[in-house]
Amino acid sequence: MKKIKVLALIGLLFIFAGVALERKEIIISYVNYFSGLFGNNKLETRNDYTRDIDFTYVKRTTDYNPKNYQDILNIYYSVLNSGLEEFTFQCDVSYKNCLDDVDALANSQEKLSDINNYVHPFNSFTHIETTYNSLGSVTISTVKAYTQEEIALLNTAIDDIYPKIVNENATVEENIKSVHDYIINNTKYDISRKNGESEYHSDTAYGALYEGYAVCGGYSDTMSLFLNRMNIPNFKASSDMHIWNVVNVNGQWLNLDLTWDDPISIDGLDYLEYDFFLIDSQRMQKIEKKEHNFNADVYPEIAY
Repeated sequence: MKKIKVLALIGLLFIFAGVALERKEIIISYVNYFSGLFGNNKLETRNDYTRDIDFTYVKRTTDYNPKNYQDILNIYYSVLNSGLEEFTFQCDVSYKNCLDDVDALANSQEKLSDINNYVHPFNSFTHIETTYNSLGSVTISTVKAYTQEEIALLNTAIDDIYPKIVNENATVEENIKSVHDYIINNTKYDISRKNGESEYHSDTAYGALYEGYAVCGGYSDTMSLFLNRMNIPNFKASSDMHIWNVVNVNGQWLNLDLTWDDPISIDGLDYLEYDFFLIDSQRMQKIEKKEHNFNADVYPEIAY
Protein backbone atom coordinates (compact mmCIF):
# COMPACT_ATOMS: atom_id res chain seq x y z
CA MET A 1 0.00 0.00 0.00
CA LYS A 2 2.82 2.38 0.91
CA LYS A 3 4.57 1.53 -2.33
CA ILE A 4 1.46 2.47 -4.30
CA LYS A 5 1.22 5.82 -2.43
CA VAL A 6 4.88 6.58 -3.14
CA LEU A 7 4.45 5.77 -6.82
CA ALA A 8 1.33 7.93 -6.94
CA LEU A 9 3.24 10.83 -5.35
CA ILE A 10 6.08 10.48 -7.82
CA GLY A 11 3.55 10.43 -10.64
CA LEU A 12 1.97 13.64 -9.39
CA LEU A 13 5.38 15.32 -9.19
CA PHE A 14 6.06 14.43 -12.83
CA ILE A 15 2.67 15.81 -13.81
CA PHE A 16 3.32 19.09 -11.98
CA ALA A 17 6.78 19.29 -13.53
CA GLY A 18 5.28 18.80 -16.97
CA VAL A 19 2.71 21.49 -16.37
CA ALA A 20 5.43 23.80 -15.11
CA LEU A 21 7.49 23.28 -18.24
CA GLU A 22 4.48 23.85 -20.48
CA ARG A 23 3.55 26.96 -18.51
CA LYS A 24 7.01 28.42 -18.20
CA GLU A 25 5.63 31.78 -19.26
CA ILE A 26 3.38 31.76 -16.18
CA ILE A 27 6.41 31.25 -13.95
CA ILE A 28 8.26 34.04 -15.73
CA SER A 29 5.25 36.31 -15.28
CA TYR A 30 5.41 35.75 -11.55
CA VAL A 31 9.18 36.37 -11.61
CA ASN A 32 8.55 39.63 -13.46
CA TYR A 33 5.96 40.67 -10.93
CA PHE A 34 7.87 39.83 -7.78
CA SER A 35 11.21 41.12 -9.08
CA GLY A 36 9.43 44.40 -9.76
CA LEU A 37 8.26 44.50 -6.16
CA PHE A 38 11.34 43.24 -4.36
CA GLY A 39 14.19 43.06 -6.86
CA ASN A 40 16.78 45.64 -7.80
CA ASN A 41 15.29 46.34 -11.21
CA LYS A 42 14.22 49.86 -10.26
CA LEU A 43 17.15 52.03 -11.23
CA GLU A 44 16.78 55.10 -9.04
CA THR A 45 20.49 55.65 -8.38
CA ARG A 46 22.48 58.41 -10.04
CA ASN A 47 25.85 59.90 -9.25
CA ASP A 48 27.51 63.25 -9.95
CA TYR A 49 28.32 62.18 -13.51
CA THR A 50 24.89 60.96 -14.60
CA ARG A 51 23.94 62.89 -17.74
CA ASP A 52 20.43 64.20 -18.36
CA ILE A 53 20.55 63.69 -22.09
CA ASP A 54 19.13 61.26 -24.63
CA PHE A 55 20.42 60.39 -28.07
CA THR A 56 18.94 58.81 -31.17
CA TYR A 57 20.73 55.52 -30.62
CA VAL A 58 20.19 55.21 -26.87
CA LYS A 59 17.85 56.89 -24.41
CA ARG A 60 17.32 56.92 -20.67
CA THR A 61 14.56 54.59 -19.51
CA THR A 62 12.66 53.72 -16.37
CA ASP A 63 11.23 50.50 -17.81
CA TYR A 64 13.46 47.61 -16.85
CA ASN A 65 11.39 44.80 -18.33
CA PRO A 66 12.53 44.98 -21.99
CA LYS A 67 10.07 44.09 -24.71
CA ASN A 68 12.40 44.56 -27.70
CA TYR A 69 16.06 45.02 -28.58
CA GLN A 70 15.93 48.81 -28.35
CA ASP A 71 14.69 48.47 -24.78
CA ILE A 72 17.79 46.40 -23.97
CA LEU A 73 20.08 49.05 -25.47
CA ASN A 74 18.31 51.72 -23.43
CA ILE A 75 18.67 49.70 -20.23
CA TYR A 76 22.40 49.22 -20.75
CA TYR A 77 22.80 52.95 -21.43
CA SER A 78 20.75 53.89 -18.38
CA VAL A 79 22.73 51.56 -16.11
CA LEU A 80 26.08 52.87 -17.34
CA ASN A 81 24.87 56.46 -17.27
CA SER A 82 23.77 56.09 -13.65
CA GLY A 83 27.22 55.00 -12.50
CA LEU A 84 26.06 51.67 -11.05
CA GLU A 85 28.56 48.83 -11.07
CA GLU A 86 25.89 46.11 -10.96
CA PHE A 87 22.23 45.97 -11.90
CA THR A 88 19.65 43.24 -12.56
CA PHE A 89 16.66 43.46 -14.88
CA GLN A 90 14.01 40.99 -16.00
CA CYS A 91 12.99 40.14 -19.56
CA ASP A 92 9.30 40.68 -20.24
CA VAL A 93 7.36 37.44 -20.76
CA SER A 94 6.14 38.69 -24.16
CA TYR A 95 9.71 39.12 -25.47
CA LYS A 96 10.51 35.60 -26.67
CA ASN A 97 13.97 36.39 -28.08
CA CYS A 98 15.08 38.52 -25.14
CA LEU A 99 17.90 36.28 -23.91
CA ASP A 100 19.13 35.68 -27.46
CA ASP A 101 19.36 39.43 -27.99
CA VAL A 102 21.00 39.95 -24.59
CA ASP A 103 23.55 37.26 -25.44
CA ALA A 104 24.29 38.83 -28.84
CA LEU A 105 24.83 42.25 -27.26
CA ALA A 106 26.90 40.87 -24.38
CA ASN A 107 29.24 39.18 -26.86
CA SER A 108 29.67 42.23 -29.10
CA GLN A 109 32.47 44.40 -27.77
CA GLU A 110 31.82 46.82 -30.61
CA LYS A 111 28.19 47.43 -29.63
CA LEU A 112 29.02 47.69 -25.93
CA SER A 113 31.76 50.21 -26.72
CA ASP A 114 29.29 52.22 -28.80
CA ILE A 115 26.95 52.50 -25.80
CA ASN A 116 29.95 53.37 -23.61
CA ASN A 117 30.73 56.32 -25.89
CA TYR A 118 27.50 58.03 -24.87
CA VAL A 119 28.17 58.17 -21.12
CA HIS A 120 30.36 60.47 -19.03
CA PRO A 121 33.99 59.20 -19.01
CA PHE A 122 33.85 58.72 -15.22
CA ASN A 123 30.88 56.35 -15.63
CA SER A 124 32.39 54.43 -18.54
CA PHE A 125 33.75 50.90 -18.20
CA THR A 126 36.89 49.01 -19.08
CA HIS A 127 35.18 45.66 -18.60
CA ILE A 128 31.51 44.67 -18.64
CA GLU A 129 30.04 41.25 -17.97
CA THR A 130 26.48 40.01 -18.49
CA THR A 131 25.03 36.93 -16.79
CA TYR A 132 21.49 35.57 -17.07
CA ASN A 133 19.35 32.56 -16.26
CA SER A 134 16.65 30.66 -18.12
CA LEU A 135 13.86 32.66 -16.46
CA GLY A 136 15.05 35.86 -18.09
CA SER A 137 16.84 37.49 -15.17
CA VAL A 138 19.82 39.48 -16.48
CA THR A 139 22.63 41.02 -14.43
CA ILE A 140 25.07 43.61 -15.76
CA SER A 141 28.40 43.99 -13.90
CA THR A 142 31.02 46.59 -14.78
CA VAL A 143 34.57 47.58 -13.92
CA LYS A 144 34.88 51.35 -14.24
CA ALA A 145 37.52 53.03 -16.38
CA TYR A 146 38.51 55.44 -13.59
CA THR A 147 39.15 54.77 -9.93
CA GLN A 148 37.79 57.15 -7.28
CA GLU A 149 41.35 58.32 -6.64
CA GLU A 150 41.88 59.14 -10.32
CA ILE A 151 38.53 60.94 -10.47
CA ALA A 152 39.49 63.09 -7.48
CA LEU A 153 42.87 63.95 -9.01
CA LEU A 154 41.38 64.79 -12.40
CA ASN A 155 38.69 66.98 -10.85
CA THR A 156 41.40 68.84 -8.94
CA ALA A 157 43.37 69.37 -12.14
CA ILE A 158 40.33 70.62 -14.04
CA ASP A 159 39.38 72.93 -11.14
CA ASP A 160 42.81 74.51 -11.50
CA ILE A 161 42.94 74.70 -15.30
CA TYR A 162 39.34 75.61 -16.10
CA PRO A 163 39.25 79.26 -14.90
CA LYS A 164 42.53 79.95 -16.69
CA ILE A 165 41.30 78.91 -20.14
CA VAL A 166 37.51 79.23 -20.11
CA ASN A 167 36.02 82.73 -20.27
CA GLU A 168 32.33 83.20 -19.49
CA ASN A 169 32.28 86.21 -21.84
CA ALA A 170 33.66 84.21 -24.77
CA THR A 171 31.59 82.32 -27.34
CA VAL A 172 31.10 78.57 -27.12
CA GLU A 173 33.44 78.08 -30.08
CA GLU A 174 36.12 80.27 -28.50
CA ASN A 175 36.04 78.36 -25.23
CA ILE A 176 36.15 74.99 -26.99
CA LYS A 177 39.14 76.25 -28.96
CA SER A 178 40.90 77.31 -25.73
CA VAL A 179 40.44 73.83 -24.25
CA HIS A 180 41.44 72.20 -27.55
CA ASP A 181 44.65 74.26 -27.62
CA TYR A 182 45.49 73.66 -23.96
CA ILE A 183 45.20 69.89 -24.22
CA ILE A 184 47.25 69.69 -27.41
CA ASN A 185 49.93 72.10 -26.17
CA ASN A 186 50.37 70.10 -22.98
CA THR A 187 50.11 66.58 -24.40
CA LYS A 188 52.21 64.43 -26.71
CA TYR A 189 50.90 61.49 -28.68
CA ASP A 190 52.06 58.27 -27.00
CA ILE A 191 53.74 56.42 -29.85
CA SER A 192 54.95 53.63 -27.57
CA ARG A 193 51.39 52.48 -26.77
CA LYS A 194 50.95 51.21 -30.32
CA ASN A 195 53.60 48.60 -29.52
CA GLY A 196 52.08 47.81 -26.13
CA GLU A 197 55.11 49.15 -24.32
CA SER A 198 53.78 52.37 -22.81
CA GLU A 199 54.53 53.36 -19.23
CA TYR A 200 51.76 55.97 -19.32
CA HIS A 201 47.98 55.85 -18.77
CA SER A 202 47.68 57.42 -22.19
CA ASP A 203 44.32 55.88 -23.05
CA THR A 204 42.70 57.93 -20.27
CA ALA A 205 42.44 61.56 -19.23
CA TYR A 206 44.90 60.83 -16.42
CA GLY A 207 47.60 60.23 -19.00
CA ALA A 208 46.87 63.54 -20.70
CA LEU A 209 46.51 65.79 -17.65
CA TYR A 210 49.02 64.21 -15.26
CA GLU A 211 51.57 62.48 -17.46
CA GLY A 212 51.43 64.58 -20.61
CA TYR A 213 50.88 61.63 -22.95
CA ALA A 214 47.74 60.41 -24.69
CA VAL A 215 46.35 58.33 -27.50
CA CYS A 216 42.91 58.93 -29.00
CA GLY A 217 41.06 57.61 -25.94
CA GLY A 218 43.00 59.93 -23.66
CA TYR A 219 42.52 62.99 -25.89
CA SER A 220 38.78 62.39 -26.29
CA ASP A 221 38.15 61.64 -22.60
CA THR A 222 39.99 64.80 -21.55
CA MET A 223 38.07 66.94 -24.01
CA SER A 224 34.82 65.38 -22.85
CA LEU A 225 35.56 66.22 -19.21
CA PHE A 226 35.95 69.90 -20.08
CA LEU A 227 32.89 69.89 -22.35
CA ASN A 228 30.83 68.39 -19.54
CA ARG A 229 32.16 71.01 -17.14
CA MET A 230 31.02 73.67 -19.63
CA ASN A 231 27.58 71.98 -19.88
CA ILE A 232 28.01 71.49 -23.62
CA PRO A 233 26.18 68.39 -24.98
CA ASN A 234 28.69 65.91 -26.34
CA PHE A 235 29.50 62.26 -26.88
CA LYS A 236 32.31 60.24 -28.41
CA ALA A 237 32.19 58.56 -31.80
CA SER A 238 34.42 55.72 -32.91
CA SER A 239 35.42 53.54 -35.81
CA ASP A 240 37.30 50.24 -35.69
CA MET A 241 40.56 52.17 -35.38
CA HIS A 242 39.87 55.49 -33.70
CA ILE A 243 37.77 57.59 -31.31
CA TRP A 244 37.00 61.32 -31.23
CA ASN A 245 34.55 63.87 -29.80
CA VAL A 246 31.22 65.04 -31.14
CA VAL A 247 29.95 68.37 -29.85
CA ASN A 248 26.63 70.20 -30.12
CA VAL A 249 27.32 73.81 -31.04
CA ASN A 250 24.33 76.07 -31.61
CA GLY A 251 22.08 73.08 -32.30
CA GLN A 252 24.43 71.34 -34.72
CA TRP A 253 26.47 68.22 -33.98
CA LEU A 254 30.06 68.70 -35.12
CA ASN A 255 33.19 66.55 -35.00
CA LEU A 256 36.21 67.49 -32.90
CA ASP A 257 39.36 65.36 -33.15
CA LEU A 258 42.26 66.48 -30.98
CA THR A 259 44.39 63.45 -31.87
CA TRP A 260 44.56 64.42 -35.52
CA ASP A 261 45.02 68.10 -34.62
CA ASP A 262 48.15 67.08 -32.65
CA PRO A 263 50.13 65.41 -35.45
CA ILE A 264 53.32 63.39 -35.04
CA SER A 265 56.00 65.36 -36.84
CA ILE A 266 59.10 64.09 -38.59
CA ASP A 267 61.19 66.99 -37.27
CA GLY A 268 60.17 66.31 -33.66
CA LEU A 269 58.55 69.73 -33.21
CA ASP A 270 55.10 70.24 -31.70
CA TYR A 271 52.35 71.39 -34.03
CA LEU A 272 48.84 72.61 -33.34
CA GLU A 273 46.33 72.24 -36.17
CA TYR A 274 42.62 72.90 -36.71
CA ASP A 275 41.77 70.57 -39.58
CA PHE A 276 39.42 68.58 -37.33
CA PHE A 277 38.09 71.44 -35.23
CA LEU A 278 34.26 71.50 -35.17
CA ILE A 279 33.69 70.20 -38.68
CA ASP A 280 30.83 68.26 -40.23
CA SER A 281 31.25 64.65 -41.26
CA GLN A 282 31.44 65.33 -44.98
CA ARG A 283 34.45 67.55 -44.51
CA MET A 284 35.98 65.19 -41.95
CA GLN A 285 35.84 62.22 -44.29
CA LYS A 286 37.20 64.25 -47.19
CA ILE A 287 40.29 64.92 -45.10
CA GLU A 288 40.63 61.39 -43.70
CA LYS A 289 38.13 58.59 -44.16
CA LYS A 290 39.88 55.37 -43.08
CA GLU A 291 40.01 56.09 -39.33
CA HIS A 292 36.82 58.19 -39.32
CA ASN A 293 34.59 55.65 -41.06
CA PHE A 294 31.86 55.49 -38.40
CA ASN A 295 28.59 53.52 -38.32
CA ALA A 296 25.80 55.94 -39.28
CA ASP A 297 23.18 53.76 -37.55
CA VAL A 298 25.01 54.15 -34.24
CA TYR A 299 25.91 57.82 -34.64
CA PRO A 300 23.07 59.29 -36.71
CA GLU A 301 23.59 62.77 -35.22
CA ILE A 302 26.65 63.20 -37.46
CA ALA A 303 25.46 61.13 -40.44
CA TYR A 304 24.87 63.96 -42.88
